[in-house]
Amino acid sequence: MIRFARRLSLAVLAASLAGCASTSRIAPPPPSGDASWRMVAPPGTVRYQLAMGEVSSGATPFRRVKPAYPPGLLAICPPPQEVPALLIIDDQGAVAEVRVSGERQADASRHAFIDAVRAAARQWQFQPLSISRWAADAEGNSHVVDSGTRPFSLTYVFRFECHAGQSTVSAAAAQP
Repeated sequence: MIRFARRLSLAVLAASLAGCASTSRIAPPPPSGDASWRMVAPPGTVRYQLAMGEVSSGATPFRRVKPAYPPGLLAICPPPQEVPALLIIDDQGAVAEVRVSGERQADASRHAFIDAVRAAARQWQFQPLSISRWAADAEGNSHVVDSGTRPFSLTYVFRFECHAGQSTVSAAAAQP
């Protein structure tokens, strides 16, 4: 009886160890995308010329949406792509237009990246560019004479990368 119990214990232990030795394959996580950006100032960028007593403020983003890596391209994992885009912001701080040079000549995969940039950038929001004119009164105290908002534009470079089916997207705004 003791021998039988010992054999049964060994059989149970062997079966348990055999179960541990077999490995079940865990499915890899589904491919996903991410984005980043950097601002750039291309040569010849024109800026507002402020008159004496004028001060500008704002023109800074407060809501940015990352572009999604085109899911149809994750399987082929193309080389890194950079998409420079000119964002034209209206006087209320909304992105009114996104311009990408060379868009007409782009192939289908490049268009997928451009479309991702455009879809995300159209959701960005900026503090409006405000220009105020200051003046001094007879006693030398400064005060705002008038102010208003104006449209402006900024250039960003969006970078898309894929490594083994995993994507990274980045974007950067133009630096002066």
